[in-house]
Amino acid sequence: MVGEHVRLTPAGKGRMKGLCPFHNEKSPSFQVDTEQGYFYCFGCKAGGDVFSFVQRTENLSFGDALKKLADRAGIQIEAKYGEKSSRDLYDVNAFALGYFREHLPGPALDYLRRRGLSDETIAAFELGYAPDGWDGLLKHARTKGVTEKQLLDAGLLTENPENGRIYDRFRARVMFPIRDHLGRLVGFGGRVLDDSKPKYLNTPETEAFRKGELLYGLDKARGTLKDASAELVVVEGYMDVITMHQHGFTGAVASLGTALTAEHALLLERLGARNVTLLFDQDEAGLKATLSGLDQVVGAKFRVRATSVPSGKDPADALLAGDDAALRDALSGGLDEVRYRVQAAIEKHGTATTEGKRRILMELLPRMQNLDPLDEIAEGVRAAACETLGIKPEALLEWIGSKAKRRQLTDTHLAGMSTARSEEDRELALLRQLLVDPTLHAKLDGTMPWRNESVRKVMLALQGASGPDDILDVFRGQPEEQLLIRLMFEGRDAGTISRQGTEQFDQKRGAYAATAVDDIQVTMSIDSMRAEVNLLKTQLGSAAPAEQLGMLKQIQELQRAIEAEKRGRRGIA
Repeated sequence: MVGEHVRLTPAGKGRMKGLCPFHNEKSPSFQVDTEQGYFYCFGCKAGGDVFSFVQRTENLSFGDALKKLADRAGIQIEAKYGEKSSRDLYDVNAFALGYFREHLPGPALDYLRRRGLSDETIAAFELGYAPDGWDGLLKHARTKGVTEKQLLDAGLLTENPENGRIYDRFRARVMFPIRDHLGRLVGFGGRVLDDSKPKYLNTPETEAFRKGELLYGLDKARGTLKDASAELVVVEGYMDVITMHQHGFTGAVASLGTALTAEHALLLERLGARNVTLLFDQDEAGLKATLSGLDQVVGAKFRVRATSVPSGKDPADALLAGDDAALRDALSGGLDEVRYRVQAAIEKHGTATTEGKRRILMELLPRMQNLDPLDEIAEGVRAAACETLGIKPEALLEWIGSKAKRRQLTDTHLAGMSTARSEEDRELALLRQLLVDPTLHAKLDGTMPWRNESVRKVMLALQGASGPDDILDVFRGQPEEQLLIRLMFEGRDAGTISRQGTEQFDQKRGAYAATAVDDIQVTMSIDSMRAEVNLLKTQLGSAAPAEQLGMLKQIQELQRAIEAEKRGRRGIA
């Protein structure tokens, strides 16, 4: 067993030596005592019996190492309750696989070849075909002494609850045998050759088949985990895994119709995974699967990234089209968990409005609220949220810790958290001038993206108003009323200003309002363009080379527009 991992040479009576598989060395310090059955390394001090060796080299628990060695020696281990039924299921599945493999030649084999699979790959992944018909497997089993109950227990037959009729579960489908990480045949996935539904059908939950704990292809991909720099790539489908392995992406695995689960994360951690990439489609379902997968690996000891094929194709189709480079670029340019979560929330809700910022914070909250200093992802998401949304870190922490505020994140809360309130302050300043003279609303170009929701509502009402009283009537008894009263009477004190002074104050205010509206609108336009430039700069590093040129042109155009606005502003002044 040791000789499969270490090249051993004689080192005296009953002893062998070689280079240690557990640390890098140039001269052999690893020795095996063949008579007493143990190993020891004088360099890294690793030692133990054959079970310890298998556990360390293959990242197995003691129970799994025991099973592996027993299978290898042809020894039947006395089973605990429930284990014998699992052993029976493996044997029944192996019987069914032989049947499916026999029926592969024909339309199913033609289909697989059209999908770009070589005969060697088809054989390596043991692909087969379940013929059309209700009882082909059942009839074959009867001739081989496999019982109906065994097939039912393995999920290979199904029963009609209305009439009790029993028939083959898999019919007219390409069959993908599914093995666990130890290589045991636990079930099958079947795919139709046409467009009928369901497109994919898996073995139901059995003693051996628990889809939330299985990753298709992991029995083949786990060999790559021995390399510290290797990357395990989780994709969506069987064909993606198989095609990727054929093209050299031998770390590909797939979940079985589910997002990544906590059980998957525990298994990968136990097997020694260090780098995991989630490669799902760019559509909404793919986004949900990716975010759900990220949620399940919280606290895992491996690095996680997320990406997708830029063309929008799935990996199998991209490789079939000869676009290996696109897949390699996607895998090399993926986003880490922090950037993916924040960017996904920004693209979904936008940062141009208060409501968008509110939704972003609420979406990121579950991943930000762990204040454990060892949770680097939570800390990273908080830092990215503060930077992106212009929020004070101490204010964000206060909000996260306050259950009362989290139930309703109001405009006031958001404004209080902001590090740069100038944008919304300018909106309020602009609204104050328009309340002096609502007819000045005509000076606005109608393209302003109002960040403050209350300002947006009042601006709509201003379009048909002739005076401040009209506006107050519209919002009587609503939350906006207090804001309007404050803006309309700021700077006026009835106890100290005489009637004549008040009239003079109103005249000056009216003369100032028209100029102020122009000045504030220009400032807000400049701020908006600067924000767009900053966003483009943050996206530039992760963009594909073909997209970077266009983004650079956009930045240049925006910078020219900013300078033009500044010159115009000086002309106004």
